[in-house]
Amino acid sequence: MSDVTKVRNLGIIAHIDAGKTTVSERILYYTGKEHRMGEVHEGAAKMDWMEEEQQRGITITAAATSIPWKGYRINLIDTPGHVDFTAEVERSLRVLDGAIVVFDGVHGVEAQSETVWRQADRYHVPRLCFVNKLDRAGGSFDRSVTSIRKRLSLPPLPIQIPVGAEREFRGVIDLVRSEALLWPEEGLGDHYERAPVPAAMEEEAAIHRLELVAALADLDDEIADRYLAEEPVEPELLEAAIRRVTLACKGTPVLCGAALRNKGIQPLLDAVLAYLPSPLEVPPAHGIEPESERALERACDDAAPFSALVFKSYADRHGDLVYLRIYSGTCHENGHAYNPRARKGERIQQLYRMHANERERLKEAHAGDIVATVGLKYAVTGDTLCEKAHPILFEGARFPETVISMAVEPKSGADRDRMVEVLKRLTRDDPTFDWREDPETGQTLIAGMGELHLEVLVHRMLRDFQLAVNVGSPRVSYRQTIAGRGAGEGRFEQEAASKMQFAHVAVEASPLDRPEGFKIEWDDRVRLTLPQPIAEAVERSLGDAARSGAGESYPLIGVRVRVVAATYREEEATDLAFEVAASRAIEAAAERAKRVVLEPVMRVEIRTPNEFVGPVLGDLNSRGASIDGTAPLDATSTQLTATVPLAEMFGYVGTLRSLTQGRASHSMEPTGYRPVPPDVARKLLL
Repeated sequence: MSDVTKVRNLGIIAHIDAGKTTVSERILYYTGKEHRMGEVHEGAAKMDWMEEEQQRGITITAAATSIPWKGYRINLIDTPGHVDFTAEVERSLRVLDGAIVVFDGVHGVEAQSETVWRQADRYHVPRLCFVNKLDRAGGSFDRSVTSIRKRLSLPPLPIQIPVGAEREFRGVIDLVRSEALLWPEEGLGDHYERAPVPAAMEEEAAIHRLELVAALADLDDEIADRYLAEEPVEPELLEAAIRRVTLACKGTPVLCGAALRNKGIQPLLDAVLAYLPSPLEVPPAHGIEPESERALERACDDAAPFSALVFKSYADRHGDLVYLRIYSGTCHENGHAYNPRARKGERIQQLYRMHANERERLKEAHAGDIVATVGLKYAVTGDTLCEKAHPILFEGARFPETVISMAVEPKSGADRDRMVEVLKRLTRDDPTFDWREDPETGQTLIAGMGELHLEVLVHRMLRDFQLAVNVGSPRVSYRQTIAGRGAGEGRFEQEAASKMQFAHVAVEASPLDRPEGFKIEWDDRVRLTLPQPIAEAVERSLGDAARSGAGESYPLIGVRVRVVAATYREEEATDLAFEVAASRAIEAAAERAKRVVLEPVMRVEIRTPNEFVGPVLGDLNSRGASIDGTAPLDATSTQLTATVPLAEMFGYVGTLRSLTQGRASHSMEPTGYRPVPPDVARKLLL
């Protein structure tokens, strides 16, 4: 077994085009994992191994690898930056101990930067910031740090400043050790020079170091004592304090570089070892005992009972590859585990350490490891694997609702059944992908996070499963919620096969605080009167009714349903009878609670030259946008932020190019749901 104190489980997260995968490729090269640098623009990046990634030049799926650096092992996950694939970031951060957040030094914090930052906040992930692309025209370290300070939750702690700017960028000054790190202009950046701080920058570096100490004094008692006493702060004390603050998620170190020009990566790797936690330095994994729901925890210890979380799966024609984060115990090849959600045993046939799409066979894996396996029959994203004698259930990641859908049909009628099987496999892989049969039209509808998301999945159907399909135009995925409280009951009484079947269920529906999710609760006395299979049938029916709209076209979200009464006659009770009764009860309750149709809205961020601000704002207003703010980026350009219904944003990229002569850029991300106007709601519910 390796020393777990020398393990780092790390993710790289960023807005699209910040240079995240380029950073990953340089890390692979400098650690010796790869012997040549893969370039995104050439379609040769090792971590972007999917055909679509290489063709489009973007990351689509989170890719894992394990790399050595100075006697440590770094388990690295490179995540997508495009909003359509935010689920890959969410499930990766759920199991990671630390993260590098990459920023475009020209633009600073961007829309998706904020999204991935909030995801890291949600799972209390310590992080480093890396301001990239400082060799580009308009690149500014100070402006990027200011945007981090203004727009993100943790105070930035710059531990480097750049030497030179834009085309003259040639290295960094390490403020902790007060030395310059300089790279040659040519070559692959394998070697760099440690030198005294250039005389012309001595005063600037001293001021920035004093600012770093002052910022730490607000966050760390030991540094505060030194600062107030005006005593010098040695590099070792400063590094230890930065580590304490980072691990406590009270601040975040900021480094800088230019990955495409091979500058700044080795010090970033050193900072990973110095400031991000080992698996032993993060809190124990928290879960519950499945039957009693008693709180449990698992410390990172090989001697503890085995427990792991399934955070990702990938299906292809050869079978499902399932990724695990092991929290405690040891996992062996050809070993056995228990899945408490499915209440089934699983066999772990083979274990792998992954390098993108390449596999290294393992005999065993230990607490703190991130590995992959094949052969699991029941596991899906978010499931726990554990010992049956010591069961525990971890909370999985949380994923947003789908916002867009389209119809699909197989090009060959003989492939209809196979298409259903393929859709089921893709649903297991991707928690933000869904599909259903429209009961009125008979069409198969697939739903996801955006047009690109669904386009990639359709390509996967052809590439991985040789299933060609015809697709319809994208459509908005509307939802329903309820405006108030409502009660409803359902009865089922019918004779079948000379036997009377009877069930009665009563429920109360009320809104949740936020329009998301669907929660089922029980009156304790009612729950105790029903056998487990009957109670499960009721919950299954309520969940199915919510997904199908409880008698209407759009799924119910933001609703709490409480089962308040049930009549159970042992000789007449069947699962079917209670499923029908529960379905009728929730339909009645939703009607009395007054349904509200919701549409997805997007947070749109646009960067445009100043001369086009007026036309862009006018176009946004015509789309029913709420303008949230305008702010100058520099002397020649402005950033606009707005909230716009998704239904109004199809094809927007072409309109924006036309309005701005192709000089503006935009990004958008789902920000929630809001009620549609009454006239639109009437049309949608016809």
